[in-house]
Amino acid sequence: MESPGSGARCPVQEQRARWERKRLRTARELLESERRYHEQLGLVATYFLGILKAKGTVPPPERQALFGPWELIYGASQELLPYLEGGHWGQGLESFCPHLELYTQFAANAERSWTTLQENLKKNKRFRRFVQLQEGRPEFGGLQLQDLLPLPLQRLQQYENLVVALAENTSPNRPDHQQLTRAARLISETAQRVYIIGQKQKNDQHLRRVQALLSGRQAKGLTSGRWFLRQGWLLVVPPHGEPQPRMFFLFSDVLLMAKPRPPLHLLQSGTFVCRALYPMAQCQLHRVFGHSGGPCGGLLSLSFPHEKLLLMSTDQEELSRWYLSLTSAISSQKK
Repeated sequence: MESPGSGARCPVQEQRARWERKRLRTARELLESERRYHEQLGLVATYFLGILKAKGTVPPPERQALFGPWELIYGASQELLPYLEGGHWGQGLESFCPHLELYTQFAANAERSWTTLQENLKKNKRFRRFVQLQEGRPEFGGLQLQDLLPLPLQRLQQYENLVVALAENTSPNRPDHQQLTRAARLISETAQRVYIIGQKQKNDQHLRRVQALLSGRQAKGLTSGRWFLRQGWLLVVPPHGEPQPRMFFLFSDVLLMAKPRPPLHLLQSGTFVCRALYPMAQCQLHRVFGHSGGPCGGLLSLSFPHEKLLLMSTDQEELSRWYLSLTSAISSQKK
């Protein structure tokens, strides 16, 4: 006689079966997406890089600035693909990991690449016509060169998601478990480094833009080495008289208050004069009113050793965003 439950599968076996199904799905997605990625890398290497090399449309230094280590990244994908097609995922990814430094180099060059592309499209007629002709090829499916250049950075994020999932769903008893776990860790570390590089590049763009908005002798070097957080108009409430609109720029360590130049200023119309720098490490922040979420705006109090600021906004959501950003800056400085 059959014992109760003997036909039911063991919960441990069911869990292992689920892991194996997910592992196989992830491996299939990794292979299929690598094939697409490899094909796109090859199209750019053939129809852009290769022809530009042969024609000499742009000088070698500018070509290098535009594409960075593209050909080496293409070669790394070419090496990885046969391993994935043969089901040797651990071995293939272990061999691929030494090439991850190429992705860090590519990220570090991304801003320069974008600038080089825009400058050449604007100033180099031969290059502009060449790019338009190549982008019109059916192989690119309507994608422009500026859409294709970020491909390696997008792929790195996909590598992280897929290889981490592959490692997590591989049993420790499998021979490739250690290889996959190590590859997942190295890819995640590289993705984190690339993310930090991207954040720094965005911050540098903000700093250059803010520095261009500031005029006068005091403005020189004000943004150097800082992290930009936010900017916007707020009303400064004086002890007597009417509130005055001022432009504020919040950085990681200081709050900069600026006054707009007169619109009819001959040389510096549209810029701002720095009126004060307030150190966040010495700031005590309080929300005077504007807690309720109503339509009446709010008021923030910022106290410094020798001065007190009352900042008002009629937009309560905007004031709440300022409050959160100021709180974050003060907290990071006090740490």
